[in-house]
Amino acid sequence: MNQPSQAVAAARPTHAAAAAGDLQQYLVFSLCGESFAIGIRSIKEIIEFGQLTEVPMMPELVRGVINLRGAVVPVVDLAVRFGRKPTQIARRTCIVIVEIEAQPDEVQVIGVIVDAVNEVLDIPPQEIEPAPAFGARIRSDFIEGMGKVSGKFVILLNLRHALSVDELTEIVGATEAAGGAHASLAVAG
Repeated sequence: MNQPSQAVAAARPTHAAAAAGDLQQYLVFSLCGESFAIGIRSIKEIIEFGQLTEVPMMPELVRGVINLRGAVVPVVDLAVRFGRKPTQIARRTCIVIVEIEAQPDEVQVIGVIVDAVNEVLDIPPQEIEPAPAFGARIRSDFIEGMGKVSGKFVILLNLRHALSVDELTEIVGATEAAGGAHASLAVAG
């Protein structure tokens, strides 16, 4: 297990602690020169940026798919989703594998490209401000709140909106269509 994956695994709260609401842990990462965070409970793992398989006819925000222990996982470029230029791949570029509840009792696994993973932080609830109504560089519905950390703000992402159900359906549909052709060949052969 690489170092970022170990940090996430070690930081994951136990179900008892999570149920009690004692821990408010977030993975902080850099994207386009800004600090963002995702609740640790949504994160499955962090992997180094590796070889992506491009899928034809996908929207620009979908950079491709990866094979994650036999599962096809779409990889989304958050910079593009936020209306910016595609992420330039560098030494610290990572793919954060997240789990999003697409519908009740249905979880979708997606990889998101980030410039660099920084740390896992505890942010007390009293240090989280509501999302600003305007002035942010991304849509306000993508923001769950603003965490105050060492006198600076970290944007806490709402993954359900940043990777909306409609967007997920489009991504999953295209991914299944690409994978489905291989599956039907295997059954027919």
